[in-house]
Amino acid sequence: MMAVLDIALTVLISALLLGGGFWMLTAALSMFHGRDSLSRINVLSPATGLGLPMIVVGAFLQHTRTDGFALDLLLKTGITVVALIIVSSVASNVLSRAAYSSGNPVDPRTAPQDLERAPGEGEQTPHSDDR
Repeated sequence: MMAVLDIALTVLISALLLGGGFWMLTAALSMFHGRDSLSRINVLSPATGLGLPMIVVGAFLQHTRTDGFALDLLLKTGITVVALIIVSSVASNVLSRAAYSSGNPVDPRTAPQDLERAPGEGEQTPHSDDR
């Protein structure tokens, strides 16, 4: 019975680590296809919000499998995962606003651009010709 659990845990750890690595690699390669800085910043969100937490949880499970359970490590892992998710969303928002405010050119196909219009102006609609 323990051999089956060990194999299942090994498969789970492998899936988490490889899946997290896949998200990181996909985000890195997708950055080359971004049309502007806003698109490139947006590509990082899945990597930091999903890929890194998967790697952290996989590393925790591997450590638990080899060295045994440690409550302090579980707390550190939980805090790290929550922090990665929160910081990822906040950092993406702040970086995008900073890039836009700096005057960095934005692809004209990027729509809607809520920062471009003054408060109180009407709603913007996306462009019909995306490509």
